[in-house]
This record gives sequence, structure tokens and C-alpha cells, in this order.
Amino acid sequence: MQFKLLPLAALAASVSAQMNLTDTFLANPELSELTSYVRLFPAALQQLVSQSNITILAPSNAAFNKFLNSSSGSLVKNNNTAAIEAFLNYNVINGTHYASAINGTPTFLPTTLNNPAFTNVTGGQVVEAVTFGQNVTIFSGLLQNSTVSQANINFTGGVIHVIDTVLTIPQNISTTAIAAGLSAVAGALTSANLVNTLDSAKDLTVFAPSNAAFEAIGSAVGNLTMEQLAGILEYHVVNGTVGYSSSLSNSTQLTAMNGEKLAITVTNGSYFVNSAKVIIPDVLVANGVVHVIDNVLNPNATSATPDATATSQSVAFSGATAVSSNVPFTSGIPTPTSTLGGGAAAGASSASAASAPKSSLSKASAWAPMRTGAMGAAALFAAGGWMVNA
Repeated sequence: MQFKLLPLAALAASVSAQMNLTDTFLANPELSELTSYVRLFPAALQQLVSQSNITILAPSNAAFNKFLNSSSGSLVKNNNTAAIEAFLNYNVINGTHYASAINGTPTFLPTTLNNPAFTNVTGGQVVEAVTFGQNVTIFSGLLQNSTVSQANINFTGGVIHVIDTVLTIPQNISTTAIAAGLSAVAGALTSANLVNTLDSAKDLTVFAPSNAAFEAIGSAVGNLTMEQLAGILEYHVVNGTVGYSSSLSNSTQLTAMNGEKLAITVTNGSYFVNSAKVIIPDVLVANGVVHVIDNVLNPNATSATPDATATSQSVAFSGATAVSSNVPFTSGIPTPTSTLGGGAAAGASSASAASAPKSSLSKASAWAPMRTGAMGAAALFAAGGWMVNA
């Protein structure tokens, strides 16, 4: 699907005679479903109308109806004010961003979603904007892929882009790991008693090994104490920095939660942390970003470097081997009903995950409701929509 750019003459005319947001919504038949729904909540609409210098990502009629008719869409009809406000805030980007400003390099644009029940990212939760061919694509939580179908609709407070799929508010790390098929990560965090620590932290970058990565070092992790396991996992977490791929460059050094250094190498478009290759970048989570990697990092081998010419990297734990095709830490972890973006399972194998280009990823079909510590046990805006984060 190619987005529709307004002719230059029409764009120039619109600048001189722009309508306010309400009138612009009413004048665009492709937004009639969203308009009818938002008008049911005058306070939320007024908050939206009062903003300026913003970019609105507005679901088309087809996108909004698909969501409303889904199993989770019925939750919207419960009229939960916090969820409705989160929906609106996550669809509003700070600043006016025209389609021509988006290119093939991912840009991470802060939205007006700052509610701590939904996000813990300084400056507001983000969306990723990037072009593939002539399409402007927006990635949100769980690598939800939304394409701009109509761009550059001007109004007095900024610009509107119509999108073909409802955005997904990023979820917490533990829930995202399970949904992504990273069951070894989810199980290891549980075994090391780090789930609450990571889910409640602010501004994190997490390098999350695939299941295949954990399987490859099975002999090295079988008898670890909780403290030893925690030390390894903490070496995969950068606290206080959200390192989206576009902010990482060759020779970037990051300090992990355990105090040790992590070295970033960028070679021929591939990203490595120490000797591990990033196979799925920029999975947005409630409090930062997750990059899926093909190796478990070793805090006792901080000088490990990649062989960029190799098809796979050697394990960072000397002498470690797989144990009877057993993936450690996965016992008792729920099996996801679908995977990141509905594409290759991130946890299944590093090869299959790496072969799935991010541009091909579309939304996953169903996600279990999650609990929120900030608002009680509430299941809000699940599949293809928005969830409150713990």
C-alpha cells in the first residue's frame, strides 16, 4: 500500500486555510469511525484539541472497526478513562513530522504518552518511523506494523497521518519476552528473581538472548546459583539509557547493570554487542527497548569481539555445549500463541529470526491480558490495542 501525498497546490492552500482538529476529522470520511468514538468522551477530545505542534497517527475506518470487532475490542466499550487517554496519547507525536521527513533510517519519535501506568520512558513512550520503498511504516509495541495510507493532512495544530492498523502500546519486559517466544529469558528472569526489578525500572536497554542462544550453552548454566544467574542477566541490561538502534554506532560503549562494559560493533549494517549479533532490533517495551541477540553474553568475557564474516558466532562461555536439545529455564513458562509481529519466532532459532526482515513483520494475532501494579488487575486494550503495564 502506498501512502497518498497531497498535491503541492492543495498543500499550499491548506496552509493558508487550515481547519481546527475537530473540523479536520469531520471533513475526512476515512476517519469517521474514530471521530464518532472520540466524540463520546468530551474531556479526552478537549485534551487532544488543546495541543499544538503535534503529529496524529489516526487509524482508518477499516483499522478501527477491525479492532472494535476483535475479542479485545469489546474492552474499549467499557469506557475506561485511563485506557482511552492512553490510546489518544500514544497516537499523538510531539512535533510536526511530515512524511517527507521520514527515511530509511529508523527514527524514534516521542509521543505524549507519559502515564506511569503505561510507560516508564523519559520524555514519553515512542513509536518507530521508517520508510520501506514508498511506504512510511510505524512500529509500535510487539513490533506492530502500521502503514501510513494517507499522509500530510494539515490542521491548525499540526499534521495527521492515517494508518492502516491500530497501534499497540508497548508492554513490560517479562510479558514481551513470553509473547516473543523468548521463554528462556522469561524463565531465567524468574529464576534469578529479577522480573519485578526489570519491569519496574526506568529507561532500560535489554539485550535478550534467543532460546537457541541459551540452548547452545546448556552445560554452563545448569548448576548456576541464583546469584550467578543474576550476574549473567544483569550483564545484558543497561540501566538509565534507552539505546535504540539509531543511537548505537561503531565503538559505542555501554555500562551494564553489573558495572561491566558492553562494546557495540557495527559492520556492514549488522549490529553486535560484544560477540553477539543483534538479530531483531528495537522491540519497544514499557520502559525502554529490547534487542534480541544470538548469543548469551558472558560477564567474565567482556573483551569478546565478533567475527563479522562468520555466519554464526562462537559461544562466549568457553567449553559450553548444548544438553540434549534442552532449552534451559523454559519449564513452566507459557507457550506463546503467536510471535513478534506474527513473523519468525524470535526464540525458535537465531537463523530463522535473522532471516525475517523487520519490514515483513506484521501484528501478532492475540496477546494475553496483563496485570498492572499501578491500576489493579485490569485487562485493557489487548490484541492489536493497548495494555496497562505492570
